[in-house]
Amino acid sequence: MKITEITIRHLQMKLKAPFTTSFGTFTNKDFLVLEAKDESGTIGWGESVAFHSPWYNEETLKTNWHMLEDYLIPLILKKEINHPDEVSEIFEPIRKNNMAKSTIEGAIWDIYAQQTNQSLAATLGGKKDKIEVGISIGIQKSIDDLVALVDEYVNEGYKRIKVKIKPGWDIEVMRTLREKFPDVAIMADANSAYRLADMELLKQLDEFNLTMVEQPLASDDIIDHATLQKQMTTPICLDESIHSLEDARKAIEIGATKIINIKIGRVGGLTEAKKIHDYCEAQGIPVWCGGMLESGIGRAHNVALTTLENFILPGDTASSNRYWEKDIIEPEVVAENGYITVLQQAGIGYKVDVETIESYTVEKKTYQ
Repeated sequence: MKITEITIRHLQMKLKAPFTTSFGTFTNKDFLVLEAKDESGTIGWGESVAFHSPWYNEETLKTNWHMLEDYLIPLILKKEINHPDEVSEIFEPIRKNNMAKSTIEGAIWDIYAQQTNQSLAATLGGKKDKIEVGISIGIQKSIDDLVALVDEYVNEGYKRIKVKIKPGWDIEVMRTLREKFPDVAIMADANSAYRLADMELLKQLDEFNLTMVEQPLASDDIIDHATLQKQMTTPICLDESIHSLEDARKAIEIGATKIINIKIGRVGGLTEAKKIHDYCEAQGIPVWCGGMLESGIGRAHNVALTTLENFILPGDTASSNRYWEKDIIEPEVVAENGYITVLQQAGIGYKVDVETIESYTVEKKTYQ
């Protein structure tokens, strides 16, 4: 294929309810959507998961647009591409900027799946007809509010409850949840809010039989996580620390993690995500797919990736209506009793609603 035209759009979608983590509160989601067209007119879609500000990592919506416009799109336009795996090779001279790279790579995977008349899931080698999903719950105003939300989602059938924690909102929160929900799979996500000096506090989490504690220490660390894991029985899951297959290999070799959260944008695209999945499978390390408050396009890519066999833990890909009044795909992503059915149509499986995209668009630009 040859990509002949690319359009970037800056969208703003209002969340149905504020979402709070240890690094901030979101009421709106600003993000980029990329539309790529090849010489046959086939259109593929990708989504940047970079936030408006550098809370999660150093990338932002504006830096992603800059990298796409000035570096990545010029490398891709008019270039002959036989397989999406080649995209990461083309981008290799550009360091980091993984979320920007993933945005365009995802659109090319979508085109390739359509050209080969396969679902994106099948193109990646996925085998599942449906995937297990959990729910991610931000920090609430009170523990009672949190308990009420957890009760609601447990009754809806979600297979795992992820709860954000931070200093001062941790031990008593998890103790209360475990008392109220003794048999529910619960995990704690710290988003790098603690340091090794907090070891004694974090070790208290062991009494709550959690599925995992996600990224408790610094976002660029594996050494201290290895030290902490030796002192805890609860599995540590790494998120922000893992940007590549090499990061995953090193973290596993030193015992810094027993579980890895694979986010497509964080690792630079589906090709690298699949490599990490395959390596972890060979090492006996389970993986799951985390969420970044994606719209339906990013959510569809997550669903496809999660069909790979070693995604044995429920991910964060909840129903679209958990976040948005109206998503930008048809049908919307729907979880029923904790499962999402994997659509078999060619490409990402969902129809992109361009009219709705335009209604959310703040700015757009086309490159040829």
